[in-house]
Amino acid sequence: MTVDVFFSPSVVDEGAVEGKTAVVIDVIRATSTVVEALSNGARAIFPTPSTEEAVKLASSLGREDTLLCGERKGLKVEGFDLGNSPSEYTADVVEGKQLVMSTTNGTRAFISAEGADRVLAMSFMNLSAVAEALDGVSDLVIVCSGRENRFSLDDALCAGKLVHLLAERRDEELEFNDGGRVVWDLAAKYSVDAEFLKTTAAGKNLLSIGLEGDLDICAAVDRHALVPEMKERTIALAPGQDRE
Repeated sequence: MTVDVFFSPSVVDEGAVEGKTAVVIDVIRATSTVVEALSNGARAIFPTPSTEEAVKLASSLGREDTLLCGERKGLKVEGFDLGNSPSEYTADVVEGKQLVMSTTNGTRAFISAEGADRVLAMSFMNLSAVAEALDGVSDLVIVCSGRENRFSLDDALCAGKLVHLLAERRDEELEFNDGGRVVWDLAAKYSVDAEFLKTTAAGKNLLSIGLEGDLDICAAVDRHALVPEMKERTIALAPGQDRE
């Protein structure tokens, strides 16, 4: 199995993902929020690169059952229904709804990976479920959302934990690019908890704007056994899955 890890969507081109399976990671917080929203009954999530496109798409879908979601610099976009905190996406808010989402980093990562044969969303919250869903995959690309086109420690650690799980599930050796080797070593050194996330740049940003509680949810390994999958820029539960 080949595993290529990229630390920012800005360095991912179509050739890097074509014919492969891609896993998109944005621990703090887009993919954590996607997992939480789908677990609580959201029908589908539409990632958009800009707030302007999000507003247009939500209007075209019909606002009666569509929520506008997203953040800039960690805070909810003015006029949007929800920000990017997983705790906002409760069943009473999102069940039966479709969500149009635009975030600083995560939604760009989804779009960078859309040329792959299959695109899955992962955070610590559904780590084992995604590892299981990758059984039989021979060529994997992991796209870390990063932080404004820079390396993000939380995403890299999550990628590394996935790679370790894949190694445990397979008899064959994994073949890494340089990024894969980095996350392998990182995951061997660090464990996952909210205290670790507080030490990352993204975590410190949440602390500074009063959203420390998000880190407890984002650090909850295997909180859900769901695998979100994106097809034609629509993220929903992978085929054959039931909501928890």
